[in-house]
Amino acid sequence: MPSARQEAKRFLIPLHLINALLFVTWWFWPWMLTQLVLPWMLPQLVLGLFILFVGAAFFVSYFFRDPERTVPADEKIIVSAADGLVVDVVEMEEPDFHLGRMRRIAVFLSVFDVHVNRSPVAGRIASTIYKPGEFLDVRHPESSTRNECRSWRIETERGAVAVRQIAGLIARRIVAWSAEGDAVARGHRFGMIRFGSRTEVFVPLECSVLVKAGDRVAGASTPIARWPE
Repeated sequence: MPSARQEAKRFLIPLHLINALLFVTWWFWPWMLTQLVLPWMLPQLVLGLFILFVGAAFFVSYFFRDPERTVPADEKIIVSAADGLVVDVVEMEEPDFHLGRMRRIAVFLSVFDVHVNRSPVAGRIASTIYKPGEFLDVRHPESSTRNECRSWRIETERGAVAVRQIAGLIARRIVAWSAEGDAVARGHRFGMIRFGSRTEVFVPLECSVLVKAGDRVAGASTPIARWPE
């Protein structure tokens, strides 16, 4: 199954190759100075670039982390689909699957948050829709309707829930690890968004919302809503 670790390799392998080349160049610099006529400041430049790319490799490893989470035992609990900050909770028409009026719980993910997205409910992925678009900052009020996004409709025994992955100013790559027809458990990893993004969960109006704007949430473990009895 695809994972955050595999996504990280796309960046780490080139970074490690660059770092190895820079290190070898810096290590053999005294010999190279005796064989070639080179500006005296180049060793400092090579060392500076080596430190910069080593830092980039550490950041990529940190960004693509994927910690294990404990899912609440209560099956009526709908969990957060992402780590980050709740930026709004509003009632609105669900825009992708025509599910009617629902409550949208929107979470902003900074570059320092875990970016693996998880299913908020147990069920089956009935449909997924990809829409190209712009790359506004995800804190922009129109980013939800104008930005590139992928939406997921998850059918459960109690009703349908929708999730939207929204690319942002820096995040320009939505990665899908699941597909239509797949069965998912609460907390199941279904994809991620690279480098800063927004994730929205649409729940039926009869659900009780358990979070508010300003709350911090963790994917798969923080309750954000609850199905009615």
